[in-house]
This record gives sequence, structure tokens and C-alpha cells, in this order.
Amino acid sequence: MRYVCYFIALIGLIGCQNKVNQLDLPYLNGYWEIEKVSFPDGTEKEYTVNTSIDYIEINDLKGYRKKVQPKFNGTYDTSNDAEMFTIYEKDGVFTINYATDLSEWHEKIVNLSEDNFTVLSEENIKYHYKRFEPINIE
Repeated sequence: MRYVCYFIALIGLIGCQNKVNQLDLPYLNGYWEIEKVSFPDGTEKEYTVNTSIDYIEINDLKGYRKKVQPKFNGTYDTSNDAEMFTIYEKDGVFTINYATDLSEWHEKIVNLSEDNFTVLSEENIKYHYKRFEPINIE
């Protein structure tokens, strides 16, 4: 009987996983801030204050990501540096493939919604992002 309970629990966990759909990919567009990083050993690093955030723009499985610094008047300081990427799907898993002049790396999209997304690096590090909410003091 115990094995039946374990099996049912396992099926429940698998069924509760957030499956990323290609129709969800436009959610990546916009401003995102890192919320926390989860390491393979189970430790986590929380980010409560971010001086820079990521701006992501995607169109037809191609896009770019750049760092921007939000200002108190609702605008952003940015540079012309951007990391170009493509997204591809294999066996139902969407992966972001970054390529710069200096490096190339991949991140699997673990979950994606309008307000949050998580990616898994090649080093099994999970990066958790939340939609950036600008502060306008003016």
C-alpha cells in the first residue's frame, strides 16, 4: 500500500509541473528583476534590491536581453550592449541560446507566466525572475 501512495504522489508532482507553451513565450517581453538564485546544493540567494534589471524583447523565437538601470522618474538608463538569443524547442522543453563575441550558453525555461519566469543554467543553477514594477516618485 505504501508504494501505491508513493506512486500517486509522484504522478501528482509530475502533473503539477508548469509546462511552458510556445504561446507563453511573448510573456518574456518586458522588464524583469532577479528575485532569487537556487543552487544545486539547495542553498538560495535572495535579491531584495536590484540596481539593474533585464529588458527582454522577443519576436519569432529571436530576441535580445540587455541590462538597464531604472530611474525614479520612470525612465531607464541603458547602454547599447545586448545579448542576442534564439529560442528552440526540443522534446517539449524551450531553451534560450545566447551567443556573444566572447561566449555561448544555454538556459532552459523551467516555468513562464505573465509575472514570473525561471530558467535553469547548464550548471544546474535556477534563476528566478519577477516582472519589474517601476517606482515613479515624480
